[in-house]
Amino acid sequence: MGFIARILLLGAGLVLVTAVAIGGLWYKFSQPAPVPILDLQYWGPGKEKPDITTIKPFKVNVSSEVLDDLRDRLDLLPSLTPPLEGANFRYGFNTEYLQKVVQFWLNEYNWRARETFLNSLPQFTTHVGGLQLHFIHAKPREVPAGVRVLPLLLLHGWPGSVREFYELIPLLTAARPGAGFVFEVVAPSLPGFGFSEGAAKPGLGPAQMGVLFRALMERLGHKEFYVQGGDWGHVIGSAMATLFPKSVLGFHTNMVFLTTPLSQFRLLLGSFIPSLVVEPEHYNKVYPIVKNFMYILEESGYFHLQTTKPDTVGVSLRDSAVGLAAYILEKFSTWTDKDWRSLPDGNLEKKFSLTNLLDNVMIYWVSGSITTSMRLYSEAFTKQYLGLQIDSVPCIVPTAVANFPNELSYTPKKIAEDKYRNLVQFSHLPRGGHFAAFEEPQLLANDLWDAVENIRKIRFQSLSKIKK
Repeated sequence: MGFIARILLLGAGLVLVTAVAIGGLWYKFSQPAPVPILDLQYWGPGKEKPDITTIKPFKVNVSSEVLDDLRDRLDLLPSLTPPLEGANFRYGFNTEYLQKVVQFWLNEYNWRARETFLNSLPQFTTHVGGLQLHFIHAKPREVPAGVRVLPLLLLHGWPGSVREFYELIPLLTAARPGAGFVFEVVAPSLPGFGFSEGAAKPGLGPAQMGVLFRALMERLGHKEFYVQGGDWGHVIGSAMATLFPKSVLGFHTNMVFLTTPLSQFRLLLGSFIPSLVVEPEHYNKVYPIVKNFMYILEESGYFHLQTTKPDTVGVSLRDSAVGLAAYILEKFSTWTDKDWRSLPDGNLEKKFSLTNLLDNVMIYWVSGSITTSMRLYSEAFTKQYLGLQIDSVPCIVPTAVANFPNELSYTPKKIAEDKYRNLVQFSHLPRGGHFAAFEEPQLLANDLWDAVENIRKIRFQSLSKIKK
């Protein structure tokens, strides 16, 4: 056998071995995980007690003592470390701009007026799983003849709150001309966030929160409902759609983030042949992997802290209102548009008003919930929780994905379909970032209306075929 023939034979052998190895890995990673069974648990203090199932009206009403204490803390603001020259927001929140925020907070922001605004949407509390849960429950004021009212569970994330939804909810509860449905919105504060009680026992992760919210919806009379969420709202909503396909009629998300072995393997394979993973017009959202990974690494310091030591960092943030504001508001700059890190004010007031941003900060401050909110990161990455392999369980519920261009990460449609086997809509919006409901409520509402319309059409067609 000649030299060239040997080289060709060796090359063919290497190709064959590589193909077999890739095929083996693909087979291994593509095997679905079993569906875990999660029951309603007791997360309250002490021994288990029966839930008080009464649903009580709730009004935001903070005591004067809390507000006086806050004013004293803001008034006694110590000298802040000046930012590095030209650093802007690249080292975190620019302390020169922070001075402006604090002065606005002290002299122009009116909490009592904002309480009135927050109380403009009907709110309630009830006990589920031993915890007092707070939620907005907004129903349509008028329902035209022939229009169905569809229950929608609306889920926020961190460092957000139900405040993000105040501009969105009216766009969902008002009937649209020609639409055969309108929404009845239930928007809970996640356990440990805002006015919802935090768990007294470890283990309350996203899927377990989903169990609580399913029980909440059933208590409100909704055995079937739609779910929308971003950030942790996506993770919780995805878990609900995966675990309870008979309860969730459809799932709409504005942030898909999958870390399964299969998704990571496909991303790696796409480094060599990108077209196997993502459409050409979206290459730069995924590749080169190193560039995108470095951006995520730059912005994930908070993530490591909150996943490992939420209670330690929580002490500082609970003690300093200014520190809390800087920690939270920096995310509303960088996560809305990463290029805003190069600006001295983080461009915070381009898409948001300081009043609206401080509403969200105040909900964390007056409720004292920053530590309990951050514990969700720890609970979602325990060995026990990761062992559930929720993301590796196929989701058969009709799912729609709204991709906003400035979101922190991008999951290609081909990878999303590995998880969401009934992906009915995968849209790309013209503008917006991580806090879509807060930043671009009209765009998010439009996409959600379209998604539910598509889901209802598909369900109707399926039922028609069954009847035939």
